[in-house]
Amino acid sequence: MSDIQLTLACEDYDRTRALRDGSVKPEGIDLNYVALPVEEIFWRMCRYEEFDVAELSMGAFLVAAAQGRRPFVAIPVFPSRTFRHRCIFINTASGIEKPEDLRGKRVGVPEYTMTAAVWLRGLLQHEYGVKPEEVHWLQGGEEQPGRKDRVDFDAPAGVRLEVIPQDRTLNDMLESGVIDALMSPRMPSCFLKGASNVRRLFPDYKRVEMDYFRRTGIFPIMHVVVIRTKIYEEHPWVAQSLYKAFCAAKDLCFSRLYDSNVLRISLPWTVAEYEETRQLMGEEYWPYGLAPNMRVLETLHGYLLEHGLIKQKLDLATLFAPNTREAFKI
Repeated sequence: MSDIQLTLACEDYDRTRALRDGSVKPEGIDLNYVALPVEEIFWRMCRYEEFDVAELSMGAFLVAAAQGRRPFVAIPVFPSRTFRHRCIFINTASGIEKPEDLRGKRVGVPEYTMTAAVWLRGLLQHEYGVKPEEVHWLQGGEEQPGRKDRVDFDAPAGVRLEVIPQDRTLNDMLESGVIDALMSPRMPSCFLKGASNVRRLFPDYKRVEMDYFRRTGIFPIMHVVVIRTKIYEEHPWVAQSLYKAFCAAKDLCFSRLYDSNVLRISLPWTVAEYEETRQLMGEEYWPYGLAPNMRVLETLHGYLLEHGLIKQKLDLATLFAPNTREAFKI
């Protein structure tokens, strides 16, 4: 029997590159790896289900599932996870010096339901006491006008959420001072070009993020890998095959990352950075699998529920392919 052909849409990560270049091959699958920006992948997958397998926003996946829309089944592979303290940018004329100063301010966000924004709102509330309803939220395109949320949702009760004019961008509104702050995983172009009136809320974000992990043990999950349900129902074995291949690709990546013979990444102290990270976060600081990630997933789920983006509690385990929730032992 020949291999089945599946198309995977995913960013070009070091931890998935072996799947893209063929160094790691999923058993029984001829994988067509399409590398695209995550915003495009999410839009095309959430709106049109274009790919057989795809990286997907964890927040969008949970919001859709809570609404009863379940066209995908997940596997416990989390290709993107990152701390988000560095992703709050402020206009220096806004009077914002600390997180608590965001109360009453106009804060832009590309999509209210995006996972980065969910984590940041949870962070602001539980770390600094700033509730979502205490902020005036403005949603729209960061660099291009007319961006829409990829997931349909009702604005939570008590939250002031406004769509910006169709001819404006959050970037120009931040630089001009129309909004006081911006929460976004992408650095706005005004910041990148060195605008003197735009800076990060947390200038020493690495220290703040490391302290956050020491206190909470949370390394936030951003994205998950999903399979179209129809494909999984026809070929349930592909979930385990893909899961094993993603794990093998990650293992190969980390073995190369901690190789001091040559520098594969164009930074001089990657080995020191790797050792520092392991000392703080543990040897397996980027785990796949459901059990080691359940606490982080439950925290994200709790923020979505607390902030009114989902209306009922989900059984998270049921969103993942049953045959990837446990592994055989020899």
